[in-house]
Amino acid sequence: MNAVKILAIALIVAGGLGLLYGGFTYTKDTHEAKLGPIELSIKDKETVNIPIWAGVGAIAVGVVLLFVRSK
Repeated sequence: MNAVKILAIALIVAGGLGLLYGGFTYTKDTHEAKLGPIELSIKDKETVNIPIWAGVGAIAVGVVLLFVRSK
């Protein structure tokens, strides 16, 4: 399997996951303070939305790479 086929399959899978889930969330540590024996930390929950056109585009590019370069 060459690198182009691996990239094509990865794009198809990533596009499918983007359409299936629509985005992902992660937790980011923003502030941390130590006041003697007391420790304070703030964690923000961030959400990244993946547009539908990006998922469809990734699948389309993956399919084109898979079938055009399949010589």
